Amino acid sequence: MKILIMTDMEGCAGILTHDDWVRPTGRYYAQGQRLLTEETNAAIRGLMDGGATEILVVDGHGAGGIDPELLDERAQLLRGAPSPAWPWGLDKSFHGVGFVGQHAKAGTPNSHITHTQWFDHIDMAVNGVSIGEYGQLALCAMELGVPTILACGEEALAREAAALTPGVVTVAVKRGLLPDGLDALDADAYRNAKLSAIHLAPTRVRRLIAEGAKTAARRLAADPHSFRYPQLSPPYTRAVRLRKMGDTPAYAARDTHPDSLIALANMPYTRIL
Repeated sequence: MKILIMTDMEGCAGILTHDDWVRPTGRYYAQGQRLLTEETNAAIRGLMDGGATEILVVDGHGAGGIDPELLDERAQLLRGAPSPAWPWGLDKSFHGVGFVGQHAKAGTPNSHITHTQWFDHIDMAVNGVSIGEYGQLALCAMELGVPTILACGEEALAREAAALTPGVVTVAVKRGLLPDGLDALDADAYRNAKLSAIHLAPTRVRRLIAEGAKTAARRLAADPHSFRYPQLSPPYTRAVRLRKMGDTPAYAARDTHPDSLIALANMPYTRIL
């Protein structure tokens, strides 16, 4: 079985804040990379124990989140966006997709370092279904006929994944403490608004991820149809609302593609107001 793992940093246990932990200028950036890489290694171990034979790890964090020297030698690493970017190296040769270090979508209550793409997003929806970064790749996988089997990240992301992709195995590693309803904030204020969470110990998290990944791989081998997707029919319309960021005022965007979710994901935003 060939599996793609999409990674991000903000959803890892032990990633306490945004600017200190996931930006190259942050005091704990190198430690944050190690936390993500070790969670990813746990997923690799579990997937391999469950029957996976080939794994591609995608470093999906903007500034880079994977430490290549620490990565399990059985995996390959993709860093840098392909052209076009979506679906980030995924194609029909893969048997499943998993996520590690994933955070919940913008606007989610009781989530941590909450955002979609960046902190200027209020919401993104495709055919009326609200999605975040998890949903963007999951819908691409749906178009390719590849099941989404594993979602590791904060508790709010686990709920989001279970609702969007029923059957997915989820592993929750921390729990955000703050509500949302913060649409009036600008991007900088929103970036600093959701920084409270209760974290599981990273060593415990790695055991849980390994166990969840093993379960996901075994289920994929036994019953791939147990992993499901939402019912969406073309044409596909993406509606985005964005908050004020710097000198750019808040605005909305809307784009439609007649038959491809992947093509829609690669389309630039068309501002409507």
